[in-house]
Amino acid sequence: MNKRSKKKLIRLIVSLIIIVLISLIETNSNLNDTKNNAEQKIIQNTPGLYTVTKFDDGDTIQVDMEGKKETVRFIGVDTPETHDPRKPIQCFGKAASNFTKSTIDQNRVRLESDPTGSNRDRYQRLLRYVYLPDGTLVNLKIIAEGYGFTVTAFPFTKMEEFRLAQKNARIQNIGLWSKCELEETKGRIQTAPEAR
Repeated sequence: MNKRSKKKLIRLIVSLIIIVLISLIETNSNLNDTKNNAEQKIIQNTPGLYTVTKFDDGDTIQVDMEGKKETVRFIGVDTPETHDPRKPIQCFGKAASNFTKSTIDQNRVRLESDPTGSNRDRYQRLLRYVYLPDGTLVNLKIIAEGYGFTVTAFPFTKMEEFRLAQKNARIQNIGLWSKCELEETKGRIQTAPEAR
């Protein structure tokens, strides 16, 4: 084989290697796109994860459950009122509502009932623990960050964990514990009406 033929052969081999490498890179890129699209579809269609359609207040949301709107009341937590027609807006009510909304944000939520409690409250709202996709228990986070109180009038399995979170928030004087005047009625702590 002469020199000229060897150069042509080398150019051909190099060209083939380049073509194969480009093809591999494109295939890998397409695979990544396909994988990302598949992951998004799985997240969007995972049973048990629901889209929040409305934030009623700090402890109540509405979700879309396969086309049916359900109101969900968070188990074990009570945030200051913002919409109760029988009561004035309470101190830290708007802050608690905003906190819940920003914590959940655009995330879909996983709902879990408590084995010791009722499925619905007297207003026919679903009673649920509300989890983010990363496992964060929103009910507990609200209490731990000082945006709500632990409800002790009804038994639930996480009551001691919630009480401890409330005690720590109170000791650290965070959230409503530092900003609001508190009222206790029949063993239930609430914030006073918002100052006008």
